[in-house]
Amino acid sequence: MSSQPVAQEVTRDDIEAKLRELQGEVEVIGDEVMNKAVVVGAAVVVAVVVVAFWLGRRKGRRRTTVVEIRRL
Repeated sequence: MSSQPVAQEVTRDDIEAKLRELQGEVEVIGDEVMNKAVVVGAAVVVAVVVVAFWLGRRKGRRRTTVVEIRRL
């Protein structure tokens, strides 16, 4: 005695409702990912600027030119 579930017709409204539900979930997840991407991107930009500044200062200290002027 196997009991089989009663088959129900899938209507257009059912499909539209499910697609709207899925679209809402995708939008929420997309917004969360976008916010995280903006924060990570900003952190990377700040890190690159800091490293470039530090390397520039270091190079400037090593290549300091001393000019000596003598009158004859």
